[in-house]
Amino acid sequence: MDHKRRASEDAGVALPSRNDTVVRPSWRVLGLDVGSRRIGIAVSDPLGITAQGLETLQRKNKRHDFQHLERLIREYEVKEIVVGLPLRMSGAEGTQSEKMRAYAEDLKKRFGLPVHLWDERLTSAEANRFLREAELSIEKRGKAVDRMAAVLILQSWMEQRSASGSQLSASGSDL
Repeated sequence: MDHKRRASEDAGVALPSRNDTVVRPSWRVLGLDVGSRRIGIAVSDPLGITAQGLETLQRKNKRHDFQHLERLIREYEVKEIVVGLPLRMSGAEGTQSEKMRAYAEDLKKRFGLPVHLWDERLTSAEANRFLREAELSIEKRGKAVDRMAAVLILQSWMEQRSASGSQLSASGSDL
């Protein structure tokens, strides 16, 4: 046993050994903030630790949107999708929630991947606040807010999954 390991164990601190492994996914998760005109898109790093914004897709029709998403799913080797679920401030679902549930079901059928719905309350407001603090112009902010909201949705879902140690959580639902 080396001196660092012995000293750390004596102090009650466990250092990882060469045989210790941290189990993390080695694939990416796609995060979507779906609106009527645009879809903000984010993707996780391969270890599922951080979310990066990719782009904002201008919606045309479902066929066009799904072709674009299919290209991203292949390019980034995506194995799961997280879709923001718009809830009322009370936590109740409304008509927009029903639309997102149907959209998520369509994604699952089309791509055959697990689709997770995640509470997106206040993500657009938080994204706007971040972008205002970054002193972006109103024009640039408008183009970035959906992408930033997708990052916030995906990042909070990954953090919850990591904290709970499972694929499921009480704050979201899976299809």
